[in-house]
Amino acid sequence: MELGEIDYVTARGLQSSIAAERAAGFRPDCLLLLEHPHTYTLGRSAHREHLLLSKQEISARGIAVHDCDRGGDITYHGPGQLVGYPLLALGRLKHNKVRVPRVDYLGYVRNLETMLINVLARFGIVSGQLPGLTGVWVEPDVASRCTQCPPEYRKSPMKIAAIGVKVDRNGISQHGFALNVDTETELFQGIVPCGLRGYGAVSMAMLLSNVPSMQSVRAAIVGEFGRVFEFRMVDAEILEDALIS
Repeated sequence: MELGEIDYVTARGLQSSIAAERAAGFRPDCLLLLEHPHTYTLGRSAHREHLLLSKQEISARGIAVHDCDRGGDITYHGPGQLVGYPLLALGRLKHNKVRVPRVDYLGYVRNLETMLINVLARFGIVSGQLPGLTGVWVEPDVASRCTQCPPEYRKSPMKIAAIGVKVDRNGISQHGFALNVDTETELFQGIVPCGLRGYGAVSMAMLLSNVPSMQSVRAAIVGEFGRVFEFRMVDAEILEDALIS
């Protein structure tokens, strides 16, 4: 489902509603694709000191700040960043407790990373995983193509896509991934992204001479998501009242 730009709170409520419908068997697995206005979100492992801007600076820049129940620390969402929220049944409810083996949870995250790596490869960007870290990264030799990046950032891997997920008590995945397509990455400098110091953020636009359209990146994600997770992807619509309930 493609939703365009939608504020974080509305999108979070929509996820919860769809996850409940999925758990009850009223809706199939689905993938929400959207953009957020300028937003900082703090996950369950977040440290408030990783938000470096003052309240006055945050207000002046029009950035929303929200605590959330995904894994991970603090991250940024904003226009030009393609956010994906997969709502998938990953586990089964047994005796009022969900049993999702840890290997399946980590395997799900690794599959999201693989999907994004494949998407970036379609546009000529070589990316990969870093041992012990979540997300998708470009190595310094690739990041060196970024003329806008501070020199010190081009000495270490740079993150191009972040991942933060939750599996609820019914075994339904929520939250997901954020791919920097043509993002204002300077706003990452207002935080310690994902609680990791010494790593910069980069976008596809900063690495390519021809900036891909958001539509083309969405199409690539739909294709690779279906291939990696073995789904037949079809367009779906959300009723208007689902967005305001």
